[in-house]
Amino acid sequence: MLAARYTAPVRQSLRGATFARSWTPCTAQTASRFYASGSQDKVAKFKGQKGSDGKYLVSLIEGDGIGPEISQSVKDIFSAAGAPIKWEPVDVTPQLRDGKTVIPQESIDSITRNYVALKGPLATPIGKGHVSLNLTLRRTFNLFANVRPCKSIQGYKTPYDGVDTVLIRENTEGEYSGIEHVVVDGVVQSIKLITRQASERVLRFAFQYAEDIGKPKVRAVHKATIMKMSDGLFLRTAREVAKDFPNVEFDSEVLDNSCLKMVTDPTPYNDKVLVMPNLYGDILSDMCAGLIGGLGLTPSGNIGDECSIFEAVHGSAPDIAGKGLANPTALLLSSIMMLQHMGLYEHANKIQSAIFAVLAEGKTITGDLGGKAKTHEYAEAVIKKL
Repeated sequence: MLAARYTAPVRQSLRGATFARSWTPCTAQTASRFYASGSQDKVAKFKGQKGSDGKYLVSLIEGDGIGPEISQSVKDIFSAAGAPIKWEPVDVTPQLRDGKTVIPQESIDSITRNYVALKGPLATPIGKGHVSLNLTLRRTFNLFANVRPCKSIQGYKTPYDGVDTVLIRENTEGEYSGIEHVVVDGVVQSIKLITRQASERVLRFAFQYAEDIGKPKVRAVHKATIMKMSDGLFLRTAREVAKDFPNVEFDSEVLDNSCLKMVTDPTPYNDKVLVMPNLYGDILSDMCAGLIGGLGLTPSGNIGDECSIFEAVHGSAPDIAGKGLANPTALLLSSIMMLQHMGLYEHANKIQSAIFAVLAEGKTITGDLGGKAKTHEYAEAVIKKL
């Protein structure tokens, strides 16, 4: 009886679903620290062109809370470094249209036109019927892969030294598909949607990413031992895709084993790119961020076939907004990922080296890193290192 009640919503959801068949977003790399990489044959390589002023137009979502402060640090440092970037501010304040959360059309047009955006932290309005703004952006632009490098930073001591792994999270389906309904009063069902098309797309990206940044291994993280059909499909697809990449070693690991091993000793994961379905990636990437000092030091990129959005994944911290206490490192490192994606390696390397020099020195760092510097003082220290 129960089975009959929930198969219909599943069929209806699948009837309305459409999935892109193209793969392979373009990303980029630097000599000093790899975040992402690109090649001429990648479908989603950056398509933007310089304007008549010799600069690329980039959509900038400053965000909420501390967002404007840390965004200003990025703008000041880019200007001092001579990066050929011209910012186009966009507002993604959500709107409810026909019962759905959407962002303003002019903001969609800006990001679509510029092919790339940098995003500060966003706060989703509570109690107003809005879904997560971050989720809305991913769905709007079909940002199918979330890339989260986790690498120890010299000068900031954590319980673990030498962490250097990469997590790639499928970004469009899984438990975050939003397919939920009430079966009977007191019983709610949430559908975990896994498709071969979306799985293959993110898995191919993971193998190509591993080749590009010189990681010899890809590991799929799963729970196919329990979810034999859904995670089983993801794992089977991974094994099939692996055959197309003979130079990359492939294996798999159950999620809970990965968590246990990584918090015991993360260094065996340094030669690997970890790829996984949506929910696992959300949890595991934040756990790995904790290994290197937290979300304030962790860059992130959401990659799509047409455009990509690079973001700070920490919260908007409204309690310290306007006080000059915010740490801009995560957004800065995400902006470096963006420059690499755009092929601006020289500027990425220059800014990155200056950031790491300031962090290693430890004299002009923000309070969350153990220092006493204000946000603008940190940015000024980075500018001096340029």
